[in-house]
Amino acid sequence: MLQQKISYKPYPVQDFKHLLGLTGISDKTLEIHFKLYAGYVKNTNDLNEKIIELTEAGKSGSLEYSELKRRYGFEYNGMRLHEYYFGNLKPGGSELKETSALGKLITETYSSIEVWKNDFFKVGTMRGVGWAVLFQDPFTKTLSNHWITLHEEGNIAGFQPILVMDVWEHAFLLDYVPADRPKYIEAFYSNIDWEKVEARLLK
Repeated sequence: MLQQKISYKPYPVQDFKHLLGLTGISDKTLEIHFKLYAGYVKNTNDLNEKIIELTEAGKSGSLEYSELKRRYGFEYNGMRLHEYYFGNLKPGGSELKETSALGKLITETYSSIEVWKNDFFKVGTMRGVGWAVLFQDPFTKTLSNHWITLHEEGNIAGFQPILVMDVWEHAFLLDYVPADRPKYIEAFYSNIDWEKVEARLLK
């Protein structure tokens, strides 16, 4: 058993109520989504506390410890991806300009913003539940669109999330039937805060 306690700072639930009033994504959907996000924060904190408890008791490597560790990526990524998602939105959105740093980088990779946008939308309409994410490679600084299954399968090690879109059905089902996911994606796109997105670019 450990003689010294392991220090741990719980994660806070961030307040995203300023997003109420989005175009094409109802306040009811957002309120339900906020509660779901808060659940991921709680579960992440609960897992950390339990894992620390087992570690301090000398039970690292036990079956319970192993299963909690396996679960951690799902809960933590569920928390963090939602924070990226809510964090890159604002009511009414803004414009992605070709002359901006992000616009230029997208154009360097995809030849135009429209080509990139089409690719990002196509990733978002892939079958299954998950996330569409525009990532930046920390080594080459180039951009690429990726699909994340659930929360933890498909994340690229070390890549920086730049734009994150939730395409789990809870993100749009009150507003659109499953077959109308493209309409939700259009609504999402119309609410993007491009200044916040561009601020995520690696220097």
